[in-house]
Amino acid sequence: MPRSVRVLGPAVLLAVALLATFASLAYGGGAEPYLIQDPGPIARFGVPVAKLLVNLGAAGMLGALVLAVWALTPERREFDLALDVAAASAALLTVASAATGFFTFLVVTAVPFDLSESFGQKLGQFATTIELGQAWLTTTLVAAAVTVLCFAVRNQTALVFVTVLAAASLVPLAQQGHAAGAAGHSEAITALGLHLVFAAVWVGGLVTIVLLRRELGLDRLPAVLSRYSTAALICFIVVALSGYANAALRIGTWDELGTPYGSLVLVKLTALIALGLFGAAQRRFLIGRIVGTAGGGGLGGLDTPAALATRPPGGAARATRPQGAFWLLVVAELAFMGLASGVAAALARTPTPVPEQTGSLARTPAEILTGEPLPPWPDFSRFFTEWSPDLIWLLACGFGIFFYLAAVRRLDKRGDRWPIYRTVLWVAGLLLLAYITSGGVNVYEQYLFSAHMGAHMVLTMAVPVLLVPGAPITLAARAIRPRKDGSRGGREWIMLAVHSRFAGFIANPIVAALLFAGSLWVFYYSPLFRWTMIDHIGHEWMIVHFLITGYLFVQSLIGIDPVPYRLPHAFRLVLLLGTMAFHAFFGLAIMSGTGLLLADWYGAMGWGTDALVDQQLGGGIAWSIGEIPTVALAITVAVQWSRSDEKESRRRDRHADRTGDAELEAYNARLAAIAERDESRS
Repeated sequence: MPRSVRVLGPAVLLAVALLATFASLAYGGGAEPYLIQDPGPIARFGVPVAKLLVNLGAAGMLGALVLAVWALTPERREFDLALDVAAASAALLTVASAATGFFTFLVVTAVPFDLSESFGQKLGQFATTIELGQAWLTTTLVAAAVTVLCFAVRNQTALVFVTVLAAASLVPLAQQGHAAGAAGHSEAITALGLHLVFAAVWVGGLVTIVLLRRELGLDRLPAVLSRYSTAALICFIVVALSGYANAALRIGTWDELGTPYGSLVLVKLTALIALGLFGAAQRRFLIGRIVGTAGGGGLGGLDTPAALATRPPGGAARATRPQGAFWLLVVAELAFMGLASGVAAALARTPTPVPEQTGSLARTPAEILTGEPLPPWPDFSRFFTEWSPDLIWLLACGFGIFFYLAAVRRLDKRGDRWPIYRTVLWVAGLLLLAYITSGGVNVYEQYLFSAHMGAHMVLTMAVPVLLVPGAPITLAARAIRPRKDGSRGGREWIMLAVHSRFAGFIANPIVAALLFAGSLWVFYYSPLFRWTMIDHIGHEWMIVHFLITGYLFVQSLIGIDPVPYRLPHAFRLVLLLGTMAFHAFFGLAIMSGTGLLLADWYGAMGWGTDALVDQQLGGGIAWSIGEIPTVALAITVAVQWSRSDEKESRRRDRHADRTGDAELEAYNARLAAIAERDESRS
């Protein structure tokens, strides 16, 4: 079995995926002839099959790249082979994306295929001017670029950016999902995007390990499997939660589970549960047994001369059992991955219980602008009772709290102390971040400038004031075990990023202050502000930007984590007061302004209130909320200054005790010598 798994595993994945696609299309009616302008069976079946190949190509591309930057050693041949897998998968994604765009054109327009110039012009117009065609064209071009980069780039640091570009190729797929045209547009994009990326890493990582099995050999397979298993567990959690969010948006109520679409969702859920059980079996039993038998019989059926010479009687049989069971489990896992992939491809063509477009033609201005109906008027209590979950930030905060607490526990188990206040502040900061990005403030910030400004101030000032004292970089450096095989894990990547030239530049106190204060004016008085309102990607960028600029500024003032340069405490206070004065001036400019920012947005929501008054309220929030963190920062800098002086005094006292106050005695001796010389001259 181990010797044939490289062929059998991917073959099973593809075969089951194709069978599941056709069976699901037949059951759900996703490829039934259209009543009007039917494009024909080739186009109707071509779209889901091409999308299946898109998903598999994206999986191989992302899974291999993630393994290359996270689990494999650049000095070994395994690294180059993984990049070859990524390049081949990206090439498959390129061709499949182009084919999907072509079949989609046939389905949408019902134009019969021919080789005429007119057909080519219509296809070109679809790909360059229609949003759906542009999405597939973008994916095709980005995948082609990744294909070339996987051949050209071998630097592990540069491959991180290639991996990010590869993940970005799936963004257009998320933006054209079922629910993208219905209520819950932003939630749908987030959930589908997360689902696509993490499912791809999960499936592609396992396929890559299967393809690299012989190259990984005796010593490497347990370590790579363990690292993949950790990544797969994270992927399982994200895929499960994002899948639930997708299903909730598209099914609506529990009663709709009886529809064909709901039944296919249940099949996919069953496959997901089975995959979770397979992963648990791998982590808890088989990987450990393989590691335990590695010295006796090798891994994956590889028998080296040294292993044969040192193997005890019956060792081959004992070593083969866990390896054979493991690879059988891998093939079964790939089969269920194929089932889930095929059902997912068919679901994209199956009518959903919740229609893509909701509401009547007479929609309100808010629905036209945001795609959502106006929420209830925001009295104080509704900021704590209304919720609009952002799955990206809920997951980020959840994982941030979990890994932080796990690191603290690891330090505690080995006898190292970690101040409790740091843990409390870190958890409080992430809980506050989760509330701002998913709670009542997030509900109303699209409709009221004041709510938007409140979210901005909390993100850029209050959250960093809580997170920075948590010292996550210091904790990671102490808690994460270093790699010794030349690969890069969490500790290596964090240290590389912290000590990079770019990090040193933006962490400079002056640069951090300029980014913190200057970006206010650039953001609100440039097209960036509009982009963050009309595009969900822009909204997520805004959150990241506010967090990073605020974190860098607070880190330059009260940070515990190491930085290339830190100002003396007196200059920190001067920098704080100067920056916050500039910040207050911005708030006053908004308060006294008579022109409405984004008048065709905030002024057209239909609240029945004066949008300019609300904007001036937002300026007051920008001016007033900044005062509380400023006072907290000033007090913290003063306390650190005092403690620094105390530490320096204690250091000098200890030095004097060790040397018998030699420095003072030498100083007094020099004074005495000068006095004697003056007396002799006189």
